[in-house]
Amino acid sequence: MNDFFTLCLEAQEASNIESKLALMQVLRQNGQMLLERITFVDSQSLHTPKMPSYATFCTITHPTKIRRPKHLKSIQSVAKVLHSIVHIEYSAIDLALDALYRFRHMPLEYYSDWLSVALQEAEHFELLRTCLQSLGYEYGDFPVHTQLFDAQVATPHLYERMALLHRGLEANGLDANPFVTSKIATFEHSVTPHILSSLHIILRDEIEHVKKGDRWWRYASSNATPEKFIAILKKFNYLCQMPKILNIDARLAAGFSLEELNLISGVKSHGQG
Repeated sequence: MNDFFTLCLEAQEASNIESKLALMQVLRQNGQMLLERITFVDSQSLHTPKMPSYATFCTITHPTKIRRPKHLKSIQSVAKVLHSIVHIEYSAIDLALDALYRFRHMPLEYYSDWLSVALQEAEHFELLRTCLQSLGYEYGDFPVHTQLFDAQVATPHLYERMALLHRGLEANGLDANPFVTSKIATFEHSVTPHILSSLHIILRDEIEHVKKGDRWWRYASSNATPEKFIAILKKFNYLCQMPKILNIDARLAAGFSLEELNLISGVKSHGQG
């Protein structure tokens, strides 16, 4: 069996859904054992992906060209909304795998944390993919954007990666979840309860994911202050737009302070430029 880092890279770069899920199952069964045998090679060069793993089966377009339905009046409109979340979850598998592969010489707890996140993201993907299939669609049937992949490539260092992706963009998902849930709840269909149940599970788990991002962002710098976090959001504002309404309870549970949420709201109110 390949070593832990090689397996993480293979899973990240798997060019089709079934191969990725099969490799995630290998990680589920053997990841902890491989972690216990982990070794670091200082001279080892790290591979940086040139394109996202879904590029082989998804049509990629600019985020502004993706039209999300305002009202869910048809199966296709629900499928489009669901597909966008499925895409986020699939991308999140790769983000967690890259966090495992890219950052070396970290405490064992770091790798345990992000292995847990990667496996949960795969579970989330499978839950929502099943719902999408129940509507007669598959992941790849609608265009997608590369925002999360672009953010991954733009942050090769732990401090900015944890802040932008796992404390920034992933926290934005906490804000979006209640709105998506209320929107889908208006659609009368046999699969609706399954979608809502999945979204509830995802919100619960994502709070813990953001909390892990918060933990390792603070580990990466002794000066990880709210002001420093805001500075990173401003630096990468082309990748991380703040939502109009924050999910205060979820963000507090994930490690944000009220002081910091007030600062974020100020950035949101006055623009990020």
